[in-house]
Amino acid sequence: MSSPLPAPLRPIPFSPVAKLSADPVAQAFLLLRIAFIVAPILFGIDKFAGVLTDDWTKYLATQFNDIIPGNAQDAMHLVGVVEIVAGLVVLVAPRFGGLLVAGWLGGIIINLLLVGGYGDIALRDFGLLLGALTLSRLASVEQVARR
Repeated sequence: MSSPLPAPLRPIPFSPVAKLSADPVAQAFLLLRIAFIVAPILFGIDKFAGVLTDDWTKYLATQFNDIIPGNAQDAMHLVGVVEIVAGLVVLVAPRFGGLLVAGWLGGIIINLLLVGGYGDIALRDFGLLLGALTLSRLASVEQVARR
């Protein structure tokens, strides 16, 4: 039976344990999926809790702050909501969610380079962006395997 949703938006259930124990591709997909569910959600929650850093606003470029409504703290709360949503999208539709997270990370990289002084974090986020793109590609393989 064909789904009315476009392929990238179709939900992908988690693989059964038997497949995971025998298939390295399924294992890699699961590891990346877990990472890109948990990390964005935790980073998003921390925009409100402030446990990982005492001031998320120091990472916000003035160029972005000028176009986002409200003050820098409001902007970081908006960022937190987007991150939580991105993690939940990866949970349900990892093919699209991987692309969403990759795009979001691209924005973060540009923002960090505009702020200046955070090239090391931008480079780390570039590695994460590649991982998110890999998740999306592996989700395509997983989707085809389920047909």
